[in-house]
Amino acid sequence: MRKSLFVALLATAALSACKASSNQPPAADNTAQNDRAHATAPNADHASNKKSDLDVTQQLRKAVMADDSLSTNAHNCKIVVQDGSITLAGPVASDAERTKLAALAAQVAGDHKIDNQLQVTN
Repeated sequence: MRKSLFVALLATAALSACKASSNQPPAADNTAQNDRAHATAPNADHASNKKSDLDVTQQLRKAVMADDSLSTNAHNCKIVVQDGSITLAGPVASDAERTKLAALAAQVAGDHKIDNQLQVTN
């Protein structure tokens, strides 16, 4: 008798869990956005392995991580260095962060080109 009651309760719980989950919206699908981003923005696969470019990448990443005023998104921005040119990409919290990251890149890279593709999220 107890076993039958347990099975009935378990089946009822499973059924109500299925019904509850069907009312929730589907998980976000960023596939199209990610495909566009991979097509237009450089990523780590595009970065140079030259020692000078790796040094610039390391110096800039350290400068970004040392700045506690930046958001988590800003700390995690993409930094791609190719022949001394820096591309910054990804979401940031404000225009001020976007500007600050570009300034950090200019300090590290000097007169080299900086392509600021950072996007402010609201």
